[in-house]
Amino acid sequence: MDPNTLSASRQKMDKALEVLRSDLSTIRTGRAAPSLVENVVISAYGGSARLKVLELATIAAQDPQTLTITPFDGSVIEEIRKGIMEASLGFNPVVDGQLIRISIPPLSQERREELIHLMHQKLENGKIMIRQTRHEAMSEVKKEDLSEDETSRLEKEIQNMTDKHIEEIDQLGKNKEEELLQI
Repeated sequence: MDPNTLSASRQKMDKALEVLRSDLSTIRTGRAAPSLVENVVISAYGGSARLKVLELATIAAQDPQTLTITPFDGSVIEEIRKGIMEASLGFNPVVDGQLIRISIPPLSQERREELIHLMHQKLENGKIMIRQTRHEAMSEVKKEDLSEDETSRLEKEIQNMTDKHIEEIDQLGKNKEEELLQI
C-alpha cells in the first residue's frame, strides 16, 4: 500500500472533521454569533441572484444578544431581512436605518435539549464518515500483497488515526454541549 493511501485517508478524515465543525457552528447557542446567519441563502436583486448573507453584508455581534448586519449595497436590505425571516431560524430581523438588527432570544430549556439532540446526531454522522474512511483504507490494505507484519502495522496506523479523529469529535461535542447549557 503506497503512503498516498494513508495520506488520502487522513485528508478525508480531516475534511470530515472540518465539515462537522462548520455544521456545529450553525447550531445556535444563547449567544449572538455571525455564524448563525452567515450561510443563509438570500434571493437578492429581485430574485436574479442567490447569495449567502456573508456575500451581501458585514455581520457583527454587537453584544452577546444582538447581531447587526450591514449590507454592502443598501438596496438589498429588505431582501436580506425577508430571507432571514423565511429561513425559520426563530429570529425577528428589524431594519434600523442602513443596518439590520437581530435580537437573539434566550434559549428555553426545551429548546436547549432539542439542540443538544441535534448536535448528537451531527456528531454521530461525523463519526460515521470517519469510520467509513477507515473501512475503505482497511479494504485497500487487505487488497495489497503485503507481509503480515506490514499489513498489521498499516492497520494499526489506520486505527490510531481513526481513534484520534473520533476523540476530537467527542471533544467538539463536549465543548458545544457546555456552550448550549450555559445560561
